[in-house]
Amino acid sequence: MTHEDTDTAAPVTAPADAAGTRLEHLERLGNALAGRGFRVRLSAPEERPASLHVTNPEAVALTEYVLAEHGVDGWWFWWSWAERIAAADDVAGAAERVARVLAAHPGH
Repeated sequence: MTHEDTDTAAPVTAPADAAGTRLEHLERLGNALAGRGFRVRLSAPEERPASLHVTNPEAVALTEYVLAEHGVDGWWFWWSWAERIAAADDVAGAAERVARVLAAHPGH
């Protein structure tokens, strides 16, 4: 496990175009997860940052919100419990990690 896998430092103030960049990152991850058979829903309310709701259709109790936030070292995907998933430019790695956490059958 690398330092990035366990880093739980709070995100810092994002750049001015953060809302659009956040949506782009979440859309890319959502597409990757949909391609793996997960149900995804992008939520972008005006009163808070956008998030991606991901559900395993084989076990709907396995669901999680994923965020994209800018930190001192760039954009990252985050779990709702403030733990980093992967760098936002590593969509495949993030999708793999989310799929592993939301797997209905461990090891799949």
